[in-house]
Amino acid sequence: MDYREKYEQWISDLKEDSPLKKELLEITDDEEIKERFHSDLSFGTAGLRGKLGAGTTRMNVLTVGKATYGIALYIKNSNASDRGVVISRDPRHMSEEFCHLAAGIMASMGIKTYVFDDIRSTPQLAYMIRRIGAVCGINITASHNPKEYNGYKVYWEDGCQVSAEIADGMAEFIQKVDMWNDIPHFDYDALIKEGKIEVLSRDYDRDYLDRIEALAIHHGEELDLDIPIIYTPLNGCGAGPFTEMLKDRGFTNWLMVPEQSDPDPDFATVGYPNPEDPAAFALSEKYGRERGAELLLATDPDADRFAIQVKDPRGNYIPLNGNQTGYILVNYILESLDKMGKLPQKGAMVKSIVTSDLSAVICESYGVKMFETLTGFKNICGKIPYLKEHGYTYLLGYEESIGYAPCEDIRDKDGISAGMLIAEAAAYYRKEGRSLWDVLRDIYKGYGYRSEIGESIVLEGLPGKERIGRMMSWLRENMPRSIRGIKVTDIIDYLNGWEDIPPQNAMRVYLENGCWFAVRPSGTEPKIKLYFYGKGDSNDAACKVNEAIRDEILKLLHAVE
Repeated sequence: MDYREKYEQWISDLKEDSPLKKELLEITDDEEIKERFHSDLSFGTAGLRGKLGAGTTRMNVLTVGKATYGIALYIKNSNASDRGVVISRDPRHMSEEFCHLAAGIMASMGIKTYVFDDIRSTPQLAYMIRRIGAVCGINITASHNPKEYNGYKVYWEDGCQVSAEIADGMAEFIQKVDMWNDIPHFDYDALIKEGKIEVLSRDYDRDYLDRIEALAIHHGEELDLDIPIIYTPLNGCGAGPFTEMLKDRGFTNWLMVPEQSDPDPDFATVGYPNPEDPAAFALSEKYGRERGAELLLATDPDADRFAIQVKDPRGNYIPLNGNQTGYILVNYILESLDKMGKLPQKGAMVKSIVTSDLSAVICESYGVKMFETLTGFKNICGKIPYLKEHGYTYLLGYEESIGYAPCEDIRDKDGISAGMLIAEAAAYYRKEGRSLWDVLRDIYKGYGYRSEIGESIVLEGLPGKERIGRMMSWLRENMPRSIRGIKVTDIIDYLNGWEDIPPQNAMRVYLENGCWFAVRPSGTEPKIKLYFYGKGDSNDAACKVNEAIRDEILKLLHAVE
């Protein structure tokens, strides 16, 4: 069935009063129809993610219902219906509707279903799966994407997002679902009254907070708890747990950005709710200047990502990238445990293949082993069972895209626990008379100067996806032998796997001066992502050579039609 036939089927089968039908009837451009129906919304290890709207490539009640029904069949085929599924949501448009739809389908099919009474963060969902022994978890969220998007993250019994093997198994069932006839009708409220859907009590929120607060390294008088802090949840799920954590830990001089404290599916005060983008800190900087704040903290709408800005000696707020925040966390954890005599004999940390190797250098200086995995916390946290089996003590997992997982019981990135450790580190160093800016400078001085640059080329739609494919093919076939006169010494292509790392469409390229870069298509957004790491005898030297390499590679890629 081609895209036009799919479009006509939707027009025919949707009820007259359906808003999806109204939306489709208003489309006059054949290219837009093709864009909406050229394929099915892809289900994979990242679940589903796409723009809201009518069509097979969009997030709507039909595509979400089809995915849920297929996953329910997979669970029943696994003989795990009695263990149940936990479902949560963020504040985005249609999140509540999709949450109730997913819960209703699961419960109607005889699968014990747990839901929260309101929005919850992604790390809270990941924690709850293992906490109550569920076999599966679903979070309705598009994380940090713009307001036009929503998504559907799927987790398995280990508390990680589903592996490729499980995702492929679920996809097989999903593909066989007839979205027009298979999906059951139900009364959501009646299912709750019958006990088939259980609304989780707020006691579980306390369990989650107790677990992350147990990660604290320094306490009380060891910390300057009067450090001035500004926090923003960017109108998402972080407001409740983050501020409760700050209160529990005894911080006394903090402010949550008022305009961004309440849930807002339009993200009216921020636009693009990604704390990786310095523009998301505009209001935080305003309040920071008014209150003399030393540290600005932000979580994204589902509170799994976390970013910071620190004050430099001239009083300017400087955004730290995900690698730099990672350096501070790695250094703080290892330095503190070492001073306290609590550094484990077989300590381990985990990072992704596109994350800076400076943290591995820090680990090596403390006798801690840094493991590498593919991108994504299903891979990073998926390493935890291996580490435990081989006698390692897990200390931290992270990747450059502002994701940090300090707790082995929360097997996804967690902006709340990462925020707690960064606030604690800032309060600890302030007691010593140092800021996080000072600490970062000291890390570079002690371990070598680095420059970290992340770039993305955004290419929307089917033509964009195809061009990204051509870019990756071009790099594989035409990688220069030198870049800006610097010899290429090694290329690692992960397309067919490498050593113990499974296949992924990604490459790493090493240069003779110690610089390197990585390239991969995003798995959740219409972009190709590039990661550049420069090395030099000074900060300026590292930045200069890194920028030159970046400019050359971007020029080559933009020339690929």
